[in-house]
Amino acid sequence: MAKQARIVVIGSLNMDLVICTPRIALEGETIIGSNFATMPGGKGANQAVAASRLGAKVEMVGCVGDDGFGKELIAKLKGEGIGTDYVTTVSCDSSGVAMITVNESGENSIVVSPGANNRMTPAHVRQAEEIIRSADLVLVQLEIPMNVVEEAVQIANNQHVPIILNPAPAAHLSDFLLQKIDILTPNETEARYIATGQAAGVERYEEIIPKLKKKGVKQVVMTLGGDGAAYSIEDGVIHIGANKVVAVDTTGAGDAFNAGLAVYLGEGGKLNDAIRFAQKVAALSVTSFGAQSSMPSRSTVENLID
Repeated sequence: MAKQARIVVIGSLNMDLVICTPRIALEGETIIGSNFATMPGGKGANQAVAASRLGAKVEMVGCVGDDGFGKELIAKLKGEGIGTDYVTTVSCDSSGVAMITVNESGENSIVVSPGANNRMTPAHVRQAEEIIRSADLVLVQLEIPMNVVEEAVQIANNQHVPIILNPAPAAHLSDFLLQKIDILTPNETEARYIATGQAAGVERYEEIIPKLKKKGVKQVVMTLGGDGAAYSIEDGVIHIGANKVVAVDTTGAGDAFNAGLAVYLGEGGKLNDAIRFAQKVAALSVTSFGAQSSMPSRSTVENLID
């Protein structure tokens, strides 16, 4: 049996306000939706929950507001067995909120109000340096201030702890920062933006991944939605197809993938196998509604046939 992975997740906690619609509304348009739900979310918390359900020992580092949502978000993490000693409650802002619409084919549109997530500082990360030192892997996203991301990467580097940066939402990343990342996990839009400065374009993963490697990233694992994932090797790029499932809600699929990748690598697994495992986690996550609520258990993932 593989050893238990120790994962530190540094990132956002949001309350997701989700409504189902027949389609995504156009600009200036009002449409009638159906089901509505309030669900704990945020890319950081989603990845923490997913990693914990996959069997890892997880510590969360982040900020929530001193409000009902903040209390609920912390309670949810504790209920999932996640350490919350480094989740700080701030009184100067509300908890983060995401407004999510999900259409009939499972695709979504999301608007985020960061709230307390933007109150996170490098000092919050420094307070967690001891648990970072003892981790197998650190997982970070971009729904928190960039100086916090940079501090997390620097501390992980200093402690020789591998770091996965999930660059979502898309943002400019300096070559200096990219050179300190062990694994960068962008989707197609994020990868193109980091590589070229443009979110739109015709370049395929075979062209984009080498551009990211030239910026100094040690390893690029690029998610391709229903087309699977691709990753860099010394002399090229390898593509791995996705598991075929019927999508109900794609919210949190990228978070599921990142958690699966982190856990498998944290257990000592090889990258190729870790990507295949992460693909299964992501595939299962889109077969039910919600982000955290849809994250699968380890046994469910292992029972999914390729």
